[in-house]
Amino acid sequence: MELHVAAEELNPLVPHLSEIIVGTIAFVLLLWLLSRSVFPQFERVYAERTDRIEGGLKRAEEAQEQAIALKRQYEEQLAGLRAEAARIRDDARAEGNRIRAELREQAEQEAGRIRQRGEEQLAAQREQTVRSLRSEIGGLSVQLAERIVGTSLADDARRRETVDRFLADLDGIADERDDGHVAARGTSATGAPSGGAS
Repeated sequence: MELHVAAEELNPLVPHLSEIIVGTIAFVLLLWLLSRSVFPQFERVYAERTDRIEGGLKRAEEAQEQAIALKRQYEEQLAGLRAEAARIRDDARAEGNRIRAELREQAEQEAGRIRQRGEEQLAAQREQTVRSLRSEIGGLSVQLAERIVGTSLADDARRRETVDRFLADLDGIADERDDGHVAARGTSATGAPSGGAS
């Protein structure tokens, strides 16, 4: 019987009660130490990684939304700028047409003024030439009349009357000559001979 009790005490498969108590205390201490220092760090690292991953995804979504909003805003600004450029082109084209019309009108007015000034100068020169020719022809006709008549036309009234009569006769001759040219032109236009036999 003593052998049996000694065999039970020496059995290596059955732990001793003191070993079980010491092992249990050591396990509880180790578990307490891990729960105080290591497990919180694991939880913190896990939370940080989760937050980093979820935050990264959220930031990526926000960045994508911002990029879409910026793209939409850029497209709206680009459309506005295109419309503004088209409006500026239209305004510039209208302004160019208006300036061209104003310049054309100014040029036509200036040409009209130049034409009128030229006609006035031409009329004044014609009048001056007619007056000069009248005085010269008048003087020559008076001298001719004095020679023909043999008397002096010293009286201004008689001289003026003679000059006027002579100039009226010259105008009548010029009118007859103009009528003859018109008649000659009319007969040549109808096919009749315009001149005599030569």
